[in-house]
Amino acid sequence: MWRPSHCCLILALWACLDALPVAVDKTKVSPPAEAQEPPENADTGLHYDRYLREVIDFLEKDPHFREKLHNTDMEDIKQGKLAKELDFVSHNVRTKLDELKRQEVNRLRTLIKAKQDLNGEKGMTVDHQALLKQFEHLNHMNPHTFEVEDLDRLIKSATNDLENFDKERHEEFKRYEMMKEHERREHLKTMNEEERKKEEEHYEEMKKKHADHPKLNHPGSQDQLKEVWEEADGLDPNDFDPKTFFNLHDTNGDGYFDEQELEALFTKELEKIYDPAQEEDDMVEMEEERLRMREHVMNEVDTNKDRLVSLEEFITATNKKEFLEPDEWETLDQNPVYTEEELREFEQHLAREEQDLNLRTNDLQKQREELERQQDQLNAQKMELQQAVQHMERLKSQKTEPPVQPKALSAVEILPGDGQQLSQDLPAHS
Repeated sequence: MWRPSHCCLILALWACLDALPVAVDKTKVSPPAEAQEPPENADTGLHYDRYLREVIDFLEKDPHFREKLHNTDMEDIKQGKLAKELDFVSHNVRTKLDELKRQEVNRLRTLIKAKQDLNGEKGMTVDHQALLKQFEHLNHMNPHTFEVEDLDRLIKSATNDLENFDKERHEEFKRYEMMKEHERREHLKTMNEEERKKEEEHYEEMKKKHADHPKLNHPGSQDQLKEVWEEADGLDPNDFDPKTFFNLHDTNGDGYFDEQELEALFTKELEKIYDPAQEEDDMVEMEEERLRMREHVMNEVDTNKDRLVSLEEFITATNKKEFLEPDEWETLDQNPVYTEEELREFEQHLAREEQDLNLRTNDLQKQREELERQQDQLNAQKMELQQAVQHMERLKSQKTEPPVQPKALSAVEILPGDGQQLSQDLPAHS
């Protein structure tokens, strides 16, 4: 579990965690932080998430490192000054970190081998040392011990990767929207003129229905927070108090609004325009809208850019003019995420991918047919070989059979007239 005193490093490493919205319904201020168990953090989505968490968990147990962390600001962490304190942690912690690094190196080597097998490169010699270079979160030149450079690399890699999280998420959402429109247009091509006309009319009707919603309060504004205060918390809007509101919605009691806690504040606004039971409302778009709201509030309120909103930053924001008189919030349907040109480029890219896939499919089909032809030849050769073996077995059995012996004649079988001759042939007795 993370403690409030470690928020700087948490922020450096868990900057862009995703979390499901949490409905908050409280009527009094939360108990002090020490009386609560803070929830576990969500997965960062990094491929080295487990390694990252285990390293930080063991470093946090060292008194010296914990003290330095408490007194180190965000920029110093990013510049690697905190990593140098690794030389002063206890032997037990260093030993455990060495073990964690060896496990991580072995995991990466297993990934490399699995990728090699998938690419049909079984049996080939692999230069693991060279391939490990692609993993920047550890020093691959020393796979056995955890050193200062390893911690420095881990912090910088995680910080950089997580800071790019929102950018990558925007691109992923854009691809989702373009694919949805592309599939709709492709579906229209399969219809006759009358069906296409009806489908287009239905589509426009759904767009209009979705856009027909109440005005949304600006995220983080007084109007928006008061609505949460009244409807979620059940309190009198005339008694709105920023400090009390902050304590109510600081659900883990650490003295900060993290990204999950901020996103939970926008549920009431999103319910005005999104209903999972309605055909025209896309829940993927709802979550993107939620994340846009969170980004906006962070940009406005998080003055030290540590991706956490302290009580002081929150109170300062509530005293600004923008808090009392905000601009109108423009939703996704008012701000298209792609242009027609981008959609055309996307469709051209899909067409090229489909063409490449068809070529590969044709090649695979030809290879299959060739393999089947070769199998037929092998089956015919096998049949001929079996017949030849059977023929040889028959010949062998004939050669080993014993010759037929002449049958001895009995006296009764001697023909008449033969007796005289026989007697002449017998020797005389004296």
